[in-house]
Amino acid sequence: MTQRDVAKLLNARFLEASEDYDREAVNFCGADMMSEALAFSHENTTLLTGLCNQQVIRTAEMLDVHAIIFVRGKQPTPEMLEMAKEKDIVVMSTCETMYNACGKIYHATHKGE
Repeated sequence: MTQRDVAKLLNARFLEASEDYDREAVNFCGADMMSEALAFSHENTTLLTGLCNQQVIRTAEMLDVHAIIFVRGKQPTPEMLEMAKEKDIVVMSTCETMYNACGKIYHATHKGE
């Protein structure tokens, strides 16, 4: 599944993509506490969160997160988007709740199991 596929699945808007719409999305982590995200460290992770501050971008950089999806319609600041661009992190926003977004992704990635 690509980031473009994830965006379509969640009806999300790309806010910062650095032309990486087709980057592969392999692992997913849903967390509003960055300590929880830190406990889940896998390569090529897409982070779903309702927390909308610069710490999210810093945590994503430390964990080599390739994409952040802000749920519940959260909108990052221009400064956050600039930080993400510098770090080559795809940023999206969806109006889906964390629960629904994670459920949709789980369903789409675990068909037939």
